Amino acid sequence: MISAPAGWIFPSRPFEQSVSDYAVELRGISKIYPGSEKKANNNIHLGIREGEILCVAGENGAGKTTLMKILAGLDRPTAGEIYIHQKKVNIDSPLTAKKLGIGMVHQHFMLFPEYTAAENIVMGLEPRKWGIFCDIAKARAAAERLINSHHFSIEPDRPVGGLGTGEMQQVEICRILYRNADIIIFDEPTSMLTEQETLSLFKTLKALALAGKTLVLITHKLREIKLISDRVAVLRRGELAGIRDTADIDEYEISGMMTAPGGSKENGMRHFNGRDARLREKPAFSCAGPIIAFDAVTVLRRAQERPLLDRVSFAVTAGEILGFAGVGGNGLGVLEAALGGFLHPASGKILHRDRDISRLNIRRLRRQGLAYVPADRLRVGSALAATVDENMMIDRRGEFTRLSFLKRRAIRDFAGALIRRYRIAGTGSGESGALSSGEENAASLSGGNLQKLILAREIEQLRDYIVLSEPTWGLDIAARDFVWEEIEGLREKGAAVILISTNLDEILALADRIMVMYRGRIAGELSNTGAPETKEKIGAWMQGLF
Repeated sequence: MISAPAGWIFPSRPFEQSVSDYAVELRGISKIYPGSEKKANNNIHLGIREGEILCVAGENGAGKTTLMKILAGLDRPTAGEIYIHQKKVNIDSPLTAKKLGIGMVHQHFMLFPEYTAAENIVMGLEPRKWGIFCDIAKARAAAERLINSHHFSIEPDRPVGGLGTGEMQQVEICRILYRNADIIIFDEPTSMLTEQETLSLFKTLKALALAGKTLVLITHKLREIKLISDRVAVLRRGELAGIRDTADIDEYEISGMMTAPGGSKENGMRHFNGRDARLREKPAFSCAGPIIAFDAVTVLRRAQERPLLDRVSFAVTAGEILGFAGVGGNGLGVLEAALGGFLHPASGKILHRDRDISRLNIRRLRRQGLAYVPADRLRVGSALAATVDENMMIDRRGEFTRLSFLKRRAIRDFAGALIRRYRIAGTGSGESGALSSGEENAASLSGGNLQKLILAREIEQLRDYIVLSEPTWGLDIAARDFVWEEIEGLREKGAAVILISTNLDEILALADRIMVMYRGRIAGELSNTGAPETKEKIGAWMQGLF
């Protein structure tokens, strides 16, 4: 849970209700995707004031990202008009949006890892020498001035691939500011940030707003809405449920608006808090032998002095959730890659039921029993060009093939059952909210619904152990609770669960044991008893204080 330190509060600023203050007006915006009967956005009217921070909130599939993609030129509205500073505009591409001073910091960063921070910042608008060659010195100086003016911690000469998540986000913000954007959209900006990184980002956003920038945050994190925004616009099933001054509404009311027409504060409280009281009691787990174990595993890239993983050892038994916590860049991603067969140990062993699986690739690990929900749902977890049905059965072709032909009806029935159970919504969703068909491409799903698709597929094919990396990244509260219940259900069924998450609240809610990663090593380990000092101890280990 994010909360501001004592004495460090972001008060909401009062704004006059003058239309002349609007930097952006969306009038009657609707969006219907081809082949769909459902409106992703339905007649939305929204004004965004110059110098304010507006949060656009809503559950997964509510239409938040679609609406902002229209403003950023990444999508075209079916109907409606857009005004920038009282002038009607036609935003037909991202380039047009940029010319109008609109920039978007995406949930999945659009950076080139092999280039430096400075090169990423100026890329596409590099200063030229003699009108022909890139002036590297000027480019670096321009990037450094921008970094320093916003008190960012990034070094201009460091390759982006070696930066932490928070630092990558700083590079993204600098890229947008370098292009003189006055209207900046942030898509789930804190999804992969630690508490400290989130607070640092919020300081930056407040400074930008005070400097006259207009900021829009797509989010579903209710406490963060209260902490950072001046106003909140709530979307529900593609429609605008309401716009409120943040100072006049609490988390429970926002939750109520998100979940039901005319949602009351009481309903919001049940939705917001209904699960937390149950999380403190966890069933005892089996003490049988380990299902998956690391024995002094070291992962070392060629020509690199410090190991990515340094003699990491642990074991997970049946019916146990082992949680790995840490700040981004300290080995969580490498641990995931080693478990998934993408990186192999330089020394040590990875064991599955005492069998050495250290050198197996992802395909062979799947045959051994691995179920795997990766942090990168776009490139690793799904095939975006394939249909939802095809993504559901991608590792089970043998079950749905006869004489080299796919059994389409069986695939549709199988995928349909999972769509309904996991409440996967898409552009073709019916009144029930679930997809009416699995024939839509996975690329058409919102980030949260794509995550639910991957979870459904992996949980359904689970044999004895599962790796879950950032399993609720981008999910709203209702979807998060559903996923948490599914994870707890896996433990009760006897699965060995490895949970990798930068969300400390998630680790504390679910894990039986917790290991903390710092600079590729296990900084500390403890049983999750729910003691008040647990979070403080983990926080210290995450910062290298041990």
